Amino acid sequence: MEVKRHTICCSTSDRRAVHVHEGLKTMTPKDADGKRSPKERSGQVQSLVRGLSLLEAIAASPEKATLSELSRMLDLPPSTTHRLLTTLQQTRFARFDAMSGLWQVGVAAFTTGNGFARTRDLTMIARLRMRSAMEESGETVNLYVPDSGRAICLVQVESRQMVRAIGRPGGSVMLHCSGVGKALLACMPDEEVQAMVRHHGLPAATPHTLTSIDALLADLRVIRGRGWSIDDEEHALGMRCVAAAILDEHASPVGALSISGPTARIPVERLQILGRSIRDAARALTLDMGGISAVASRSSPRRVRS
Repeated sequence: MEVKRHTICCSTSDRRAVHVHEGLKTMTPKDADGKRSPKERSGQVQSLVRGLSLLEAIAASPEKATLSELSRMLDLPPSTTHRLLTTLQQTRFARFDAMSGLWQVGVAAFTTGNGFARTRDLTMIARLRMRSAMEESGETVNLYVPDSGRAICLVQVESRQMVRAIGRPGGSVMLHCSGVGKALLACMPDEEVQAMVRHHGLPAATPHTLTSIDALLADLRVIRGRGWSIDDEEHALGMRCVAAAILDEHASPVGALSISGPTARIPVERLQILGRSIRDAARALTLDMGGISAVASRSSPRRVRS
């Protein structure tokens, strides 16, 4: 749904212009006839919309803003504005300077925005490498990022073959039974892998899934040594996959590239060629992103970012 915006200009002394969501001023629980308001029917949470609009107003201000200025900008009662600001302060999305009485954007807002920028840049930069890997291998190439004990698909460049691996951007896979997941796990110390397994378990997706911690740790040691992982029908029967991690400037994994396809076109003898290919593509993408090469960091597994 498209959100239209307009600009509210404050008084001359304020010298600020902020962008707020259209309709914020008239948010009421019910319409005049007593029925639920359009925003309520649409599923919007009024306090959340107000809080986000307040954060947006602080961020759009050229300088720091006072409580009264923010209250006037959004046409909210000072008491409501203060409650929202206090919540933003407690969650570190806003900061309050007691000496000047001014509010400004907090570190959590920077972290959140930086996370989006990182993902956007990774997606944009990865596409060329992914297209090249697909053309070279003839198979589908995928980009995944870690998220809360799983891996989320961001982008997929599909093979031109009639029978091919197809994933859904936004879909997720378990770490222990997928090529991208094991590539990410291989970047973690064994202690962290064990802790993650205790939390998430090792459920079997197919009869080939590694369901013991000893088998998984042994596989991760092999992956660390060669720089790429194999999913040998562990996630889906009839499909094979090779994958390698993408590292940031701290040698922490921010994602993983994979090549996947049917076992009929990816026999065991072809895994070495495809594995080295995806490893090289991930290394190149790591350097494109300003990260540290997997070669230099392989001996020191790092925490997976999520």
